[in-house]
Amino acid sequence: QVQLVESGGGLVQPGGSLRLSCAASGSILRIYTMAWYRQAPGKQRELVALITSEGRTNLADSVKGRFTISRDNAKNTVYLQMNSLKPEDTAVYYCNAGVDTRYTLRGDYWGQGTQVTVSS
Repeated sequence: QVQLVESGGGLVQPGGSLRLSCAASGSILRIYTMAWYRQAPGKQRELVALITSEGRTNLADSVKGRFTISRDNAKNTVYLQMNSLKPEDTAVYYCNAGVDTRYTLRGDYWGQGTQVTVSS
């Protein structure tokens, strides 16, 4: 019903920047909060940043001042601008969204994940 497709991951040196994108498609009537999570090897998945449909944002303390989340409602897309990257930011980053479709209200959807590796 709904597909979330992430892009923009890759290998970057410490101090570098990356911009992740996540585009939602399918039988979408409304998208509520969109978020980015990450999961490093051997660790639990953690919330990195979220943005509501009204544009209110919340970021994890570990990324405040370095990461910015934004969204383009016309394109059903959420972005994560990551600056001053550190090796500890290395993880698989997942997009998440709450979505109304013609079949499901407030369904919870996930992307397939994109790898971000910060290493010299």
